[in-house]
Amino acid sequence: MLTTAPRVYGVTDPAEAMRMSGREFLEAIMDGRLPAPPIARTLSFLLTEVGDGFAVFEGDAGEHLLNPLGVVHGGWALTLIDSATGCAGQTVLPAGVSYTTVETKANFSRPITKDTGRVRAEGRVVGRGRRIISCEGRIVDAGGRLLAHGTSTLMVLAGEKPTIAS
Repeated sequence: MLTTAPRVYGVTDPAEAMRMSGREFLEAIMDGRLPAPPIARTLSFLLTEVGDGFAVFEGDAGEHLLNPLGVVHGGWALTLIDSATGCAGQTVLPAGVSYTTVETKANFSRPITKDTGRVRAEGRVVGRGRRIISCEGRIVDAGGRLLAHGTSTLMVLAGEKPTIAS
């Protein structure tokens, strides 16, 4: 599991989240002023870095993520890509604006096993329109080998709460 300071997990009050820019909101989660989302505990990954149009998650592969064939389920990698790209998009949003994922696609380059260890998922904004943000993501192992890569399309929701959790 991730070796970080003790974390509180929960869901932030949407009204509180909407008072911050997307980047401020994510920074508050990273520094512990706001709770990390419950999915981070369940799937053993955390947001570790944000910048303008950029976000990084780190996750620990392990037995709790194995599919019936004994490799880490592809849904974990897809979720990491969706999380990294979604948060990259969120960093460019002002206060009062949210987003939802319209589509995420992934290509798996190498199997992720319980012994792969810590992986790094990077998301970057590659295009920002008024209503659509396009992002790309990649997952690498500790040696920098590409494990998976993909793209996400996000819909900007000005003044609206997302209807589908991202």
